[in-house]
Amino acid sequence: MSKKASGDDIWKNNVEKINSELFTLTYGSVVAQLCRDFQNNYHEVNNQLDKMGYNMGLRLIEEFLAKTGVRRCQTFKETADVVSKLGFKLFLNIQPVVENWSSDNKACTLVIPEPNPLTEFVELPVTADARIGKELWYSQVLCGVLRGALQMVQLDCDVAFVKDVLRGDERTEIRLKLNKVLKDEVPAGED
Repeated sequence: MSKKASGDDIWKNNVEKINSELFTLTYGSVVAQLCRDFQNNYHEVNNQLDKMGYNMGLRLIEEFLAKTGVRRCQTFKETADVVSKLGFKLFLNIQPVVENWSSDNKACTLVIPEPNPLTEFVELPVTADARIGKELWYSQVLCGVLRGALQMVQLDCDVAFVKDVLRGDERTEIRLKLNKVLKDEVPAGED
């Protein structure tokens, strides 16, 4: 990405926006079915949501790059800016705020604005199962999407929720931590 074009600038250029309503309306059913399938083992539900998101992220990055025309970012900070101002806007029509940068600029927090489209009409049934509010990260799919998409642009990152409004926190936060920049490698057998 050039120094002149930021996520805001690219968004202003008639980028085709994707309607996220179908995904957000059906997501609750997916989470509920996983809870039933894994007999309320919320750690396993989180793992399954993360895997689903990761696979989505691997594929969404191609669509994201095709629709936005964004070039390779030079820094992790620039990447986080593009993810918040373009990626989330394109796919969920929200714009998280990037804050709490580490001193080495290898970790930051994405603050998801309310209402989070995945949780807009959701209340966790904590009266039925007190563990759900302590163990389930309802929007875990977002962490998987981010991890998968970032890996496709050669960034190995840890992505995890640290706060969630559904759990009673004042806001929803996802922590991104850059582990390493992956080398551009041609897969074995391809030249």
